[in-house]
Amino acid sequence: MRHDSTVLDEAIESGSANVPRAILSGPTGSGNFPDWFNDQQAAAWKQFQALPNPTRKDQAWRFSNVGLLDLAPFKVGGVLPDKERNAILEQSRGLDKVAARLIFAGDQLIERDVVSDQLKKRGVIFQPLERAIVEHRELFRKHFMSQPAILGSAKFAALHQAMVSSGTFLYVPRGVEIELPIEIFHWLHGENASVFPHLLLVTDELAKVTVIESFRSLDQQAPGFACGVNDLITGPGAKVAYICAQDWGTNVVALQMNTTIVDHDASAMSLNLHLGGKYSRFESLSRLSGEGGRSDLLAISVANGTQEFDARTLQDHVSPHTASDLLYKNALDDRARTTFGGLIRVEPHAHFTDAYQKVRNLLLSDDSEANSMPGLEILADNVRCTHGATSGQIDKDELFYLRTRGIPVSVAQRLIVSGFLNEVIQRLDHEAIADHLRRLIDDKFANG
Repeated sequence: MRHDSTVLDEAIESGSANVPRAILSGPTGSGNFPDWFNDQQAAAWKQFQALPNPTRKDQAWRFSNVGLLDLAPFKVGGVLPDKERNAILEQSRGLDKVAARLIFAGDQLIERDVVSDQLKKRGVIFQPLERAIVEHRELFRKHFMSQPAILGSAKFAALHQAMVSSGTFLYVPRGVEIELPIEIFHWLHGENASVFPHLLLVTDELAKVTVIESFRSLDQQAPGFACGVNDLITGPGAKVAYICAQDWGTNVVALQMNTTIVDHDASAMSLNLHLGGKYSRFESLSRLSGEGGRSDLLAISVANGTQEFDARTLQDHVSPHTASDLLYKNALDDRARTTFGGLIRVEPHAHFTDAYQKVRNLLLSDDSEANSMPGLEILADNVRCTHGATSGQIDKDELFYLRTRGIPVSVAQRLIVSGFLNEVIQRLDHEAIADHLRRLIDDKFANG
């Protein structure tokens, strides 16, 4: 089948499927993709079917509400009405100034603002995944889901690979710095709809880029399912900042699997803000494969009602003289629950590793619950590794201080929580993005 630019553009703009079908019916083997990719999807579907469903007896799913992972009600495909399309476009503006933007509804690209001609001339590639599969086959195949899902969600990683039909490919060549951030939106729309967002980010030597990816629902009450994967490849001496702003609707079940590879003298920072969803599981694997590499893993969760946030992480130090720092903060109200399971692993010969892991939970009600399971696995000498987790309530002295100045209790509590969470946001070296994340948190508190 011919895969020239005209055919690709038509497929991208129209969407690959208009007839809704059940997720459990499997991939369609779309004619818009080359045969080798269809073969990969068929193999991944067989793997998904062969792997068992997770249970709470599995260590990787300890404390998790696996009963919510029933995929039978959810479907893929469908037509996006013009009214919903316009509503999505109107709400898909997080930052005033960006280098480029892609907006997806379901797994269909509905708008793209491409990078400047200057960046294109310098070799920057920013395009939908379906174009990269054809036009940059070798680079795509080398890095697309190249790392196995080892934190518990291998079954759902296979499902993602079998069902993914769109996403983002970003390549930043040697020595290129993109000053403004890249912005990407993924939207769920419709009852029991599903989405399989994917980001493949590859930076060459000494490149620099910031990406912010937002996940939202058009209907805040509609049930939905999201299963996303990120491949973040940080080349030698490169600097990557990735920000996730997750604000799915209140009845969405979501899984997100991120893998970051850090080469020598490179640095990668990820900040994940979790606000929405009924159950949201986030897995983050950071592999420091080159000497002198650094990885910062940051996260904020604001949970209320009966929300559940489930985070599993691995800081994997493969080479010597590497550093990682994990800081996760959770604020829980009502009957909300959070689970954290994290491991710092220092491989043999990865001497002089410097690794930290800190989880702090702020419990705003007696019924909220935080489960934290930090861990160390050290197989080398001359390392410095620390980990810890704490849970506590609002300091009564701080609350009393604010109340004596005429501040109502609810406002005082919000100020204390905002200050507690702000330690994470302050680690961002981008004021516009930091302000955007603070607004999202404020909106979560305002909407209760």
